[in-house]
Amino acid sequence: MNAEFMAALDIIEKEKGINKEELIQDIESSIEQAYKKNYGNDQDFEVNFDRDTGEIKIFARWLVVDDDAPIGQSHSEKRFHDALKIDDSCQIGDVIEQEIEPKDFGRIAAQNAKQMIYQKIKEQERKKIYNEFIEHEDEVVVGTVDHVERKMIFVNLGDTIGFLPQNEQIPGENYHAGDRIKVYILSVRNQSKGPEIILSRKHPGLLKRLLEDEVPEIYDGIVEVESIAREAGARSKIAVKSNDPSIDPVGACVGHKGSRIQNIIDELGNEKIDVIKYSDNPYEYITNALSPANVKEVLINQETKQAYAIVDDFQFSLAIGKEGQNVRLAVHLTGWKIDIKSDSEFEKILSDNPNFREEFSKKDEHVEKLVDEIKKEMDALLDNTAGSGQLDLEDDNYSMELNSDDDRTE
Repeated sequence: MNAEFMAALDIIEKEKGINKEELIQDIESSIEQAYKKNYGNDQDFEVNFDRDTGEIKIFARWLVVDDDAPIGQSHSEKRFHDALKIDDSCQIGDVIEQEIEPKDFGRIAAQNAKQMIYQKIKEQERKKIYNEFIEHEDEVVVGTVDHVERKMIFVNLGDTIGFLPQNEQIPGENYHAGDRIKVYILSVRNQSKGPEIILSRKHPGLLKRLLEDEVPEIYDGIVEVESIAREAGARSKIAVKSNDPSIDPVGACVGHKGSRIQNIIDELGNEKIDVIKYSDNPYEYITNALSPANVKEVLINQETKQAYAIVDDFQFSLAIGKEGQNVRLAVHLTGWKIDIKSDSEFEKILSDNPNFREEFSKKDEHVEKLVDEIKKEMDALLDNTAGSGQLDLEDDNYSMELNSDDDRTE
């Protein structure tokens, strides 16, 4: 070890971002372990790494004891009269040290220093990659297919390889080495061999990020994506709303002559995409979600989150969709359980029960009564324990107000 070695550590710190002092401490620790392995654990010693010259020295250490004290097999103690030969100013109870030069120590020190540097560089590179990609989790990146092995696609992301498993691939898509590919970073896991980056082409997040790239109004927050329901490779539904009354959210996403949405369709292998307008009104929202079918009437039950959508007989198949796809996506998009009824079916239901509309849509009195009872019990409990309190269960996001000015639970 010499000044050239220290200069090399400076270069490593600058280019690899590895803290020089931490690296030196690790080198000292590794040499200490190597010394114990080669020369035994009985001797107390200290490794000293000169930060200026790069020179490494080992010092044996002893505790000075009385000449009459029993030492036995211990190599970490030295009688007073022997200690004076090393340090003539020592006293009983002092710790004295002396430089030692074990055989082949220089070679062992160099090997361990080299190994530790290599290990630290690898650790730092893994840490750098992890920190870089964890910040891009839930985002879209562009990579190149490195190779395909057992239906797993290995994607070159620049500094590392990401994994696109079969269950995250769009059915029917085929990739080969060298192909450019846009992928969604599903998760980043810090493993012992380095970061494991799981990618996806099926996740709804991919569609949302592609929309942000294509639609400036979404990126700027003027238009918001409220919900996405996706069956990758086949069809997706997107509910959007505008924070600016002058901006049509659907038109902004579709673009002039469909140019914006077509770019996304092309990226996803001609996956069909329905963009619908979101509404806080469940009647309107469910009607829009079942597009392209025209819905005549919607019945809803707020308690059970169930809905009937009534369509003309000739619209029934369109509302259901191929293999139930249209209504299935509408259910996932809105969060409502939707039952499609044709006009003739609904007329038969009404002929059997003329009050069906009212009975289906009314609130469940049993549930209302139960909520009232719980509210009374909780209010009574708060009165007994907190002195005063009020529990509001009228809102789904209820809040509890206590008599303390500082405590508030939501």
